[in-house]
Amino acid sequence: MKAIIFAGGAGTRLWPLSRKKSPKQFEKIIGDKSTLQLAVERLYPDFKPEDIFLSTNAVYKDIIVEQLPEVPKENFIFEPEKKDVGPAVALAMGMLLKKGINEPVVILWSDHIVKKDKRFKQIIAAASEYTTEHPNKIVFIGHTPRFASQNLGWIHYGNVVEHKGNVSLHSFEGFKYRPDPTMAEEYFHSGRHAWNLGYFVTTPKFIYDAFKRFAPSIHESVERILAALGTDKFEAVYKKEYSKIESISFDNAILEQLDKKEALVSVDDIGWSDVGAWEALKEALENFPGENITKGKVYLTDSKDTLVYNYDEKKLIVGIDLDELLVVDTKDVLLVAKKTSVPKIKKVVESFAGTENEILT
Repeated sequence: MKAIIFAGGAGTRLWPLSRKKSPKQFEKIIGDKSTLQLAVERLYPDFKPEDIFLSTNAVYKDIIVEQLPEVPKENFIFEPEKKDVGPAVALAMGMLLKKGINEPVVILWSDHIVKKDKRFKQIIAAASEYTTEHPNKIVFIGHTPRFASQNLGWIHYGNVVEHKGNVSLHSFEGFKYRPDPTMAEEYFHSGRHAWNLGYFVTTPKFIYDAFKRFAPSIHESVERILAALGTDKFEAVYKKEYSKIESISFDNAILEQLDKKEALVSVDDIGWSDVGAWEALKEALENFPGENITKGKVYLTDSKDTLVYNYDEKKLIVGIDLDELLVVDTKDVLLVAKKTSVPKIKKVVESFAGTENEILT
């Protein structure tokens, strides 16, 4: 089995730590390792380094090589320019097939937390077993919802279709991205909806053929790129063809077009969290609601439900009577905001465009 980890997000809501030149997945958000490094490490020992592939933008090449020295360099897929996930998946699947790889592959993301590693790998193994037997199917990995999230996608699933060991596989009934508050509450209490993590197990040929069916222009461009692989024209063809590809999400390009009978769903609690924003990171790391979360030299007293991240080793941050605040101190920016104000961080960063502060984004 192979794994492909996608690491192309910008992470504006984790500013000022996450920047264009070094997005959140490359920063030390948890302990002394990046979420990218943790995403790779949690696959061991079930996966060997040579079984792990990584897809990201070429501008992050040096960071990737430095952070993942054990992964073979030929397993890195560097996009010449930023596109949405659809083209990235098409290219990755095409590259695997070009290498003669058509065994089950799990698609993962570099900026998530998974606390229950053992259960996570049991589910991957079960999905791999199923797709080995049914190479023209896809298994979505859904998560038992902890709350009625309006910011995540949801998967509608049906009855159990098959068991693989201690993992149940359900019928697939559809997707819904970012429901409104009322719908999110209905999903949460339905017992038939799970958070969509964007994780799935399938075979490269099934997905690559799906691009030929549903997104032929992307498939044709990738075919031209692969045809030039190994020749002195490759770089020129790669840049030219990739620049022409439509920027479209993988969900829109492929997943929403699939017949429901082509998919199954695993639903479980793997201790997953998307650390795409500071309040989400706090929720992921806290042992109980309202716990303070700190990093670096921080001293808090009479404070609650507050996150303080201090990346200045020479400075102590002291907080008194703080309540539901976010404090992030980097070498050039100090952010202080209410937990409920996280959506405004992206707007502030965007407002820096064309100003003297743009260098800080």
